[in-house]
Amino acid sequence: MAELHCHIEGAADPGLVCMLARRYGIDLGDIVRDDFYVWHDFSSFLAAYDRASTVFRSEEDFAELATDHLTRLASAGTLYAEFFISPDHAKLSGVAPEAYAAGLATGIARAREATGIEARMIVVGVRHLGVEAVERAARFAAGPGRRDITGFGLAGDERIGAHADFRKAFDIARDAGLGLTIHAGEVCGAESVRAAIDAVAPHRIGHGVRAIEDAALIAEIARRGIVLEVCPGSNLALGLYPDIASHPLKRLVAAGVKVTLGADDPPFFRTSLAAEYRLAAEAGIDAPGRLAFTRTAIEAAFVDETTRRRLIDRLMLAALSLGAPGTSQ
Repeated sequence: MAELHCHIEGAADPGLVCMLARRYGIDLGDIVRDDFYVWHDFSSFLAAYDRASTVFRSEEDFAELATDHLTRLASAGTLYAEFFISPDHAKLSGVAPEAYAAGLATGIARAREATGIEARMIVVGVRHLGVEAVERAARFAAGPGRRDITGFGLAGDERIGAHADFRKAFDIARDAGLGLTIHAGEVCGAESVRAAIDAVAPHRIGHGVRAIEDAALIAEIARRGIVLEVCPGSNLALGLYPDIASHPLKRLVAAGVKVTLGADDPPFFRTSLAAEYRLAAEAGIDAPGRLAFTRTAIEAAFVDETTRRRLIDRLMLAALSLGAPGTSQ
């Protein structure tokens, strides 16, 4: 398996969050109950996410977070993972963005040493914090000496602001040679995806599933080879679709769209990357198709070509050793 779409604070295990809350004397209120996060709609999910993020107060806390997340992925057979980081969320906890990124990079190194998993970070601007905040995030991502930061993206409340408002931020990141991804077509419809493509010409789109509502747009995405970072479990949890049979995953694949699978904010949505691959199987994606998701993720990863080739070699070796390619990829 490989993952391109996961928010690092959103990957925080509730047990770890509660432990840190006790350490720092933080009252989490009612966002954690019986070892699960509690929310009821997209707005309350964002609020719970922001509140849980405040328990990470030091560079070492973030190192522990990344190590825990990546070790869990590696134990399930994941070869490669990217995760979104938000300097603005670090600031909410009183942690300087430099220390935040350094702590996460330390966590990546620890997990790599212990398990062999490879990982990179994508800085995201939070659109509902405004254009200036997103541009600051882009400048941070583009700065020198950013260990393991290879991409830039836009996240947050998709209903706020036009994609074109953030064009300058993406230009900053593009000029720095960073890979570009943007959240679109999740809460908002196909018009959001089209606007994102027109405004910033991203390499990948986070979610993008509602592009299925526009046949011409789907054809364009397939023709241009734009990769969709699809997160079925998240979509179901947020009520975009009632069940996996209704989810457009299989239709996207049939239309020739390049698709990867991600868990988005796994404990918030009671999912995991392995569970996303199981959902794909339930949706009718066969074993070779699931293997293709992993290969697509590696091919679309924001990594150097030497690392990409090494990951593909590892994937092919793992598939051959199973005897039935794709059964667990």
